[in-house]
Formats: sequence, structure tokens, C-alpha cells
Amino acid sequence: MNPFTFTQASDVDAALARLASGARPIAGGTNLLDLMKEGVMRPGELVDINGLGLDTVEEANGGLRLGALARNADTAYHPLVRERYPLLSAAILAGASPQLRNMATNGGNLLQRTRCYYFYDVGTPCNKREPGTGCPAKDGLNRLHAILGTSEHCIATHPSDMCVALRALDSVVHVRSQRGERDIPFADFHRLPGDRPELDNTLEPGELITHITLPDAARFRAHSAYIKVRERLSYAFALVSVAAALDIQSGTIRAARIALGGVAHKPWRVEEAEEALVGKTPGLETFGAAADIVLRGAKGHGQNDFKLTLARNTIEQALTTAARGTEYAKGEQR
Repeated sequence: MNPFTFTQASDVDAALARLASGARPIAGGTNLLDLMKEGVMRPGELVDINGLGLDTVEEANGGLRLGALARNADTAYHPLVRERYPLLSAAILAGASPQLRNMATNGGNLLQRTRCYYFYDVGTPCNKREPGTGCPAKDGLNRLHAILGTSEHCIATHPSDMCVALRALDSVVHVRSQRGERDIPFADFHRLPGDRPELDNTLEPGELITHITLPDAARFRAHSAYIKVRERLSYAFALVSVAAALDIQSGTIRAARIALGGVAHKPWRVEEAEEALVGKTPGLETFGAAADIVLRGAKGHGQNDFKLTLARNTIEQALTTAARGTEYAKGEQR
């Protein structure tokens, strides 16, 4: 590991001053420290932001405000989250392990970097790690890689479960820097790779995530599901995951939300597919038609061709499960 300077920020302004000078924030460190140990990231300065007081979960304007430094476990088990946003609770509890959820923060979850094998192996080329060196995953080990939104420069996926639910729930990311504050719709926070795969998100230099807001989602509370397909039951990243939420009145779908993880460089959502469900009766034929819209343009790269079928089946399963009624997470340990 390269030597680095470590400082502790006493307040938000102090943290922003260090970020403006090029420091990188650290809170739980559950991803950043791994990247530093592997030599993938080599920050010259880390600033500890744990003491900034950005760790509350509270009501806000009819919705919910999630502090960036609230731990994933505390967020998932918070009474307001479990009662009003069971989809978010289920997604968080599907991720990582209890130990990691106890350390990882909400803001850090948004900033996770891909688990692509080549990105982590500094002995191989990787456009995300070193722009212009190539993407060996396209013709190499790509079982876990993207089938949507890829480019010739990168086929990596975003690893978060929490972010899939946040995308489905129309969340907003609130950030602050010495230049001021701004709000980023969740749809615009993460990037597709395009010709700049090294950029995971739209944060600007010196910006700090302070909190995330969710609008009122009462109409989806009774019919939501998070389905995650992975190669083992615990502590594994998704091959495909789906966050599904339905507003069903008198046997008819009035509104729908569908977001996918494990298939793209960012949580994937196609509003056209949701609109196609409105006015329809829940059922496999209806759900299959929506899945076909979500997966338009999907393309496998050899080892991950199976994801094309898996994604369609998982969308159908998630929507079917949601239509039956929300099942709160059970048996999870803190």
C-alpha cells in the first residue's frame, strides 16, 4: 500500500476544504480499503468523515431523508424504512454480509466500484482503471458482466443492491461542495461507460454526498419485491437482481416500477416498460411483455449469454412476487 495522509474532519466545512485539495473521503471503508490494498486506488490523503453528523434517518416532506453516513444495517432496520419502503429494506439486506452492512454507509454504497476481475487485477489492462489500455473482459472472463448499456470500452456492472431500489423509488442524491449545494436525480447519478468508463458517476471534484431523499411511496408499499439471483446464498454480487413495485387497485395495475441490477454499469430502468403495465391485469403474459421492453438491445458477450434469459425470468418472478404482496425480510441477522 502506498503511503498516505490521514486526517479527521471536525465538521462539513472542514471536510469540504480537504476534498477541495484532492483528499478522498472515508467512512466505513468497506470498498475503498480493498481497492487500496490491491493497488487499484492510491489516494494521497484520506479524510475521515464519520464525525460530521450526517447519520440520521428521518421523515422529510412526506418522504424520507437518509443521511449519507447512516450505516446500511441501521437504514434497513429503521422502522420508517421497514414500514414505508420495504423494497429498500429488502434490497439492502440482500447485499454483502451482516458485518459489512454494519460498517458500510449509505453514501459509500452509492460510490461502490465495479467488481470486474480485470479492474481489480493491476497486472491486466482495464479502461476503467487506466483509460486507453483496453477491455479484456469483452473476450475474456465476463460471466458477471453487463448485457445492457455497454460500450466498446467497458462492459462492467455496478455492484450495489441498495442502488437498484433507490433507482426504482425515484430517489434524489444531495451533494455539497465549497461551490454550494446541488440535487442529482438518482437516474442521473451513475453513468454508462461510453468513452469515459473511468467515471462511475456525475459527482464533481470536491463534492460530498450529504443525504438521499425518497418521495412518498405509499402506493407501492403493499406490492413490492426484491429478487436477487446469485451464485451462492450469502455475500455474493448479483448475476441479476430486480426491484419491482406495483400499485394495484381493484385487480388493475395503476403504476409500476422496475429496476435491474447486475446487468449494466448503473441500475437499469426503462420507464416505457412500466407504462406498458398500467391498466393491465397482473399476470405472466403482461409481465413478460414488460420484460421484453426492459431488455431491448440486451447483448451477451459469451460467458454471460445466459443472463439474457435469466434477466427476463427474474423480472417476471419479481413482478409476480410483488403482485402477491410484499414480504418483509425475515431471518436476517445484524
